[in-house]
Amino acid sequence: MSRRIDVHQHLVPPPYREALAAAGITDVGGRALPDWSPQAALDQMSDAAISSAVLSVSAPGTTLLDDPSAAARLARTLNEYGAELTRDHPGRFGHFATLPLPDVDAAVVEARHALDDLGADGVVLLANSRGRYLGSEGHDRLFAALDERRAVVFVHPAELPGPQVEGIPPFAADFLLDTSRAAYLLVRNQIVSRYPNIRFILSHAGGFVPYAAHRMAVGMAGDTGRTPREILDDFRSFYFDTALSAGPASLLAVLNFARPDHVLYGSDWPFAPSSAVTYFNAGLAEYTANTPFGPTVAAAVDHRNAEQLFPRFTGTAAPARTGAAATTRGAIKDRLARGVFKLMNPS
Repeated sequence: MSRRIDVHQHLVPPPYREALAAAGITDVGGRALPDWSPQAALDQMSDAAISSAVLSVSAPGTTLLDDPSAAARLARTLNEYGAELTRDHPGRFGHFATLPLPDVDAAVVEARHALDDLGADGVVLLANSRGRYLGSEGHDRLFAALDERRAVVFVHPAELPGPQVEGIPPFAADFLLDTSRAAYLLVRNQIVSRYPNIRFILSHAGGFVPYAAHRMAVGMAGDTGRTPREILDDFRSFYFDTALSAGPASLLAVLNFARPDHVLYGSDWPFAPSSAVTYFNAGLAEYTANTPFGPTVAAAVDHRNAEQLFPRFTGTAAPARTGAAATTRGAIKDRLARGVFKLMNPS
């Protein structure tokens, strides 16, 4: 079995579920709020050969609360929950701390507490928080604090700050645009070059970035006076996860654009159901098996690249499927998934 370090897996702890319910929120990006528990996560990880997962709270995060003080308290509660979960399951779970943006001062306070005191593996920042985009003016105090700590920043999309289009659930298309907008501004306003110690991970293969980076760079060059080459170097400084993005077209784009050590495995469970995780795992396996550097690429994406960001997970053993029957069922399911993937993506 493969050994995977999952940088894009979510948790829905009880305090967060209660806050969502109080705000009348029953879905995220058009997907119903899923069931979640630590044991369910461990079971899914065993089934998907995921040795370790860095957990994060998905959108809307603390932006569901109007009161900045209440948002800061919720962030603290969620981060203490994540830290305790990590302590209870060493080597299996890590966590990205939630920060109460758009309140930058409160976000700085919480980043320091989470990274310095709670041992968080990084922070999760929404591409936009109540319409204020990551990378727009006014975030420098936060980026300075994160740069000082050489933090990993997981950029996750949120719903676009505008009306939804009927028939298009936000997770299907808008989330990709949201991530692309944030990435554009992080490069356009030279955040990635001015704060080089921050390691930014872009969700879902970076949205449209690998496909459109050259177009973005040429357009941005006229605005900034920088060369397209300089701008593309900044775009290539991002890390990209494979969550819901391990199809042949998206993998071709991201593996050709990203630096070889900047592509990371992601599942998006539990918002991506187990069937979707299985499908995209099969896609990743099929694609890497049929490239000239298949085994090397597969190992790099599955765990080696993530070990450079999270060295404490180095050498963590892949969880075994319990019992001979479970192992056989798992092997059959993996083969079927790869067969289905081939049928849906004929060469």
